[in-house]
Amino acid sequence: MKSASVEQNMWTIFAQLLDRDLQKLHAEISAFSEESNLWKTTGSITNPAGNLCLHLTGSLNHFIGATLGNTGFVRQREGEFANKNVPRLDMLRELTATRIKSVEILTAMPEGSLEATFPRKFMEQDVSTAWFITHILTHISYHLGQVNYLRRVLEG
Repeated sequence: MKSASVEQNMWTIFAQLLDRDLQKLHAEISAFSEESNLWKTTGSITNPAGNLCLHLTGSLNHFIGATLGNTGFVRQREGEFANKNVPRLDMLRELTATRIKSVEILTAMPEGSLEATFPRKFMEQDVSTAWFITHILTHISYHLGQVNYLRRVLEG
Protein backbone atom coordinates (compact mmCIF):
# COMPACT_ATOMS: atom_id res chain seq x y z
CA MET A 1 0.00 0.00 0.00
CA LYS A 2 1.39 3.40 -1.02
CA SER A 3 1.70 5.95 1.77
CA ALA A 4 0.34 9.46 1.40
CA SER A 5 2.71 12.00 -0.10
CA VAL A 6 4.36 14.69 1.97
CA GLU A 7 2.18 17.22 0.15
CA GLN A 8 -1.06 15.42 0.99
CA ASN A 9 0.12 15.21 4.60
CA MET A 10 0.67 19.00 4.55
CA TRP A 11 -2.85 19.59 3.22
CA THR A 12 -4.16 17.39 6.04
CA ILE A 13 -2.16 19.39 8.59
CA PHE A 14 -3.44 22.69 7.17
CA ALA A 15 -7.01 21.38 7.32
CA GLN A 16 -6.56 20.17 10.92
CA LEU A 17 -5.17 23.53 12.06
CA LEU A 18 -7.94 25.45 10.31
CA ASP A 19 -10.55 23.13 11.82
CA ARG A 20 -9.06 23.50 15.30
CA ASP A 21 -8.92 27.30 15.20
CA LEU A 22 -12.39 27.73 13.72
CA GLN A 23 -13.79 25.47 16.43
CA LYS A 24 -12.01 27.71 18.97
CA LEU A 25 -13.54 30.78 17.31
CA HIS A 26 -16.96 29.12 17.54
CA ALA A 27 -16.36 28.48 21.25
CA GLU A 28 -15.23 32.09 21.83
CA ILE A 29 -18.25 33.59 20.07
CA SER A 30 -20.50 31.18 22.00
CA ALA A 31 -18.82 32.10 25.30
CA PHE A 32 -19.95 35.74 25.23
CA SER A 33 -22.54 35.83 28.02
CA GLU A 34 -24.12 38.98 26.60
CA GLU A 35 -24.76 38.79 22.85
CA SER A 36 -24.65 42.60 22.65
CA ASN A 37 -20.97 42.47 23.70
CA LEU A 38 -20.15 40.85 20.35
CA TRP A 39 -20.67 44.31 18.84
CA LYS A 40 -18.71 46.37 21.37
CA THR A 41 -15.10 47.49 21.49
CA THR A 42 -12.94 49.03 24.15
CA GLY A 43 -10.00 51.41 24.20
CA SER A 44 -8.25 51.71 20.87
CA ILE A 45 -9.71 48.46 19.52
CA THR A 46 -11.80 49.27 16.45
CA ASN A 47 -13.29 45.93 15.39
CA PRO A 48 -15.78 44.11 17.61
CA ALA A 49 -15.71 40.32 17.93
CA GLY A 50 -18.84 39.95 15.80
CA ASN A 51 -17.24 41.77 12.89
CA LEU A 52 -14.02 39.77 13.27
CA CYS A 53 -16.09 36.59 13.01
CA LEU A 54 -17.87 37.90 9.91
CA HIS A 55 -14.50 38.94 8.45
CA LEU A 56 -12.92 35.52 8.94
CA THR A 57 -15.96 33.75 7.52
CA GLY A 58 -15.97 36.05 4.48
CA SER A 59 -12.22 35.71 4.00
CA LEU A 60 -12.29 31.91 4.12
CA ASN A 61 -15.31 31.67 1.84
CA HIS A 62 -13.50 33.94 -0.61
CA PHE A 63 -9.95 32.60 -0.53
CA ILE A 64 -10.56 28.91 0.15
CA GLY A 65 -14.16 28.46 -0.97
CA ALA A 66 -14.31 30.54 -4.15
CA THR A 67 -10.62 30.61 -5.07
CA LEU A 68 -9.57 27.02 -4.38
CA GLY A 69 -12.96 25.28 -4.30
CA ASN A 70 -14.82 27.17 -7.05
CA THR A 71 -17.88 27.57 -4.82
CA GLY A 72 -19.03 30.75 -6.55
CA PHE A 73 -19.02 32.74 -3.30
CA VAL A 74 -18.95 36.50 -3.90
CA ARG A 75 -17.30 38.40 -1.09
CA GLN A 76 -18.70 41.64 0.30
CA ARG A 77 -15.75 42.67 2.47
CA GLU A 78 -17.19 46.04 3.45
CA GLY A 79 -20.18 44.28 5.02
CA GLU A 80 -17.88 42.13 7.13
CA PHE A 81 -16.99 45.27 9.07
CA ALA A 82 -20.15 47.37 8.55
CA ASN A 83 -22.84 44.84 9.48
CA LYS A 84 -23.82 45.00 13.14
CA ASN A 85 -26.05 43.01 15.41
CA VAL A 86 -26.10 39.91 13.24
CA PRO A 87 -27.71 37.24 15.44
CA ARG A 88 -25.10 35.03 17.09
CA LEU A 89 -26.84 31.83 15.93
CA ASP A 90 -26.67 33.02 12.30
CA MET A 91 -22.96 33.78 12.65
CA LEU A 92 -22.27 30.43 14.27
CA ARG A 93 -24.22 28.54 11.58
CA GLU A 94 -22.25 30.30 8.85
CA LEU A 95 -18.97 29.75 10.68
CA THR A 96 -19.70 26.02 11.00
CA ALA A 97 -20.65 25.72 7.32
CA THR A 98 -17.49 27.62 6.34
CA ARG A 99 -15.32 25.40 8.55
CA ILE A 100 -16.76 22.21 7.09
CA LYS A 101 -16.47 23.41 3.48
CA SER A 102 -12.95 24.78 3.95
CA VAL A 103 -11.69 21.54 5.52
CA GLU A 104 -13.31 19.57 2.69
CA ILE A 105 -11.61 21.73 0.06
CA LEU A 106 -8.18 21.63 1.70
CA THR A 107 -8.17 17.86 2.14
CA ALA A 108 -9.13 17.38 -1.52
CA MET A 109 -6.39 19.58 -3.00
CA PRO A 110 -4.52 17.86 -5.83
CA GLU A 111 -0.87 16.87 -5.86
CA GLY A 112 1.36 19.74 -6.94
CA SER A 113 -0.94 22.49 -5.71
CA LEU A 114 1.14 23.54 -2.69
CA GLU A 115 4.00 24.80 -4.83
CA ALA A 116 1.70 26.31 -7.46
CA THR A 117 1.15 30.05 -7.55
CA PHE A 118 -1.96 30.97 -5.59
CA PRO A 119 -4.68 31.99 -8.09
CA ARG A 120 -5.01 35.48 -6.58
CA LYS A 121 -2.28 38.00 -5.94
CA PHE A 122 -1.54 38.94 -2.36
CA MET A 123 -0.83 42.65 -2.02
CA GLU A 124 -0.07 42.70 -5.75
CA GLN A 125 2.48 39.88 -5.37
CA ASP A 126 2.44 36.30 -6.62
CA VAL A 127 2.80 33.85 -3.75
CA SER A 128 2.71 30.07 -3.57
CA THR A 129 -0.44 28.37 -2.41
CA ALA A 130 1.51 26.98 0.58
CA TRP A 131 2.55 30.52 1.50
CA PHE A 132 -1.00 31.81 1.22
CA ILE A 133 -2.54 29.00 3.28
CA THR A 134 0.10 29.59 5.96
CA HIS A 135 -0.82 33.28 5.88
CA ILE A 136 -4.55 32.58 6.21
CA LEU A 137 -3.92 30.26 9.20
CA THR A 138 -1.88 32.93 10.99
CA HIS A 139 -4.55 35.51 10.10
CA ILE A 140 -7.19 33.34 11.77
CA SER A 141 -5.01 32.96 14.88
CA TYR A 142 -4.42 36.71 15.06
CA HIS A 143 -8.12 37.53 15.01
CA LEU A 144 -8.96 34.62 17.31
CA GLY A 145 -6.67 36.20 19.90
CA GLN A 146 -8.44 39.54 19.46
CA VAL A 147 -11.85 37.92 19.96
CA ASN A 148 -10.63 36.17 23.10
CA TYR A 149 -9.19 39.42 24.44
CA LEU A 150 -12.37 41.36 23.76
CA ARG A 151 -14.51 38.73 25.48
CA ARG A 152 -12.31 38.75 28.59
CA VAL A 153 -12.08 42.56 28.77
CA LEU A 154 -15.76 43.20 28.11
CA GLU A 155 -17.10 40.43 30.32
CA GLY A 156 -14.43 40.04 33.01
